[in-house]
Amino acid sequence: MDLSFVKQKLEANANKGAGREKIDYTKIFWKPKAGKHQIRIVPNTFRKEWPLREVQMHYGFSKGPILALSNWGEEDPITDFAKKLRKSSDKDDWTLANKISPKTRYFAPVIVRGEESQGVRLWEVGKLVNDQLMGIASDEDYGDFTDITDGRDFTVEAIEDVIAGRKGIKCTLRPKPKSTPISDDAALVTKSLDEQPDILAINRKYTYDALKDVLQKWLSPEDESTSEATPTSIVDEEDDFLKELNSPIQPYSLDVKPRATATDKFDSLFND
Repeated sequence: MDLSFVKQKLEANANKGAGREKIDYTKIFWKPKAGKHQIRIVPNTFRKEWPLREVQMHYGFSKGPILALSNWGEEDPITDFAKKLRKSSDKDDWTLANKISPKTRYFAPVIVRGEESQGVRLWEVGKLVNDQLMGIASDEDYGDFTDITDGRDFTVEAIEDVIAGRKGIKCTLRPKPKSTPISDDAALVTKSLDEQPDILAINRKYTYDALKDVLQKWLSPEDESTSEATPTSIVDEEDDFLKELNSPIQPYSLDVKPRATATDKFDSLFND
């Protein structure tokens, strides 16, 4: 036995993570509290055609959401498995496919008035807010609300509400009637365009094999009592997604009648 090796391992384990910089997510994400807020949605550095960045996420496989590999234009094993399930005529397969398919969230780069010193943060919303903003942009009375000199601020009213059986924040927003510049401070404008959080760089990017392993372990949990996970996400409005988000995905249960199980389908898809 090499005692020096043992000592090194013990020291390494004791110091594991000690030098890792903790991320202050309040500096990255904006989650409105109850009350009225004034914000400015700025042009998105990572998506020129529309300020809200569309992101696909897997929920229910861990304590937090997992970024789907489709965000990088890559094949995703969970998505592939959902597609295979949809080829079945079995209702349970379709139900499972709907549960594990990635969900779409939208991230808007915003400056919160009165908190300009904090720079651009990401406001995570669902389809309802994204569609509402598209409607405003298509209205000739408003147009490009992200314009640097002639854009629009928005009033966001956040109220506490019961959403899908849980207390949460529900938001409504409306554009300000007058157009204004992002700021009279040129340095702040430049900073808001050049220094934006990259949502795809914040969370871990899984490899295809790592995601396949996550799926396989979820399909065949050693202990079903620990397989449920309550996903965490910054959610600010009520939409159909919230019901999905707040209902932890249950492991695939096997019927008593003989038929191909989810694990069998997994093996047939990923094994030669």
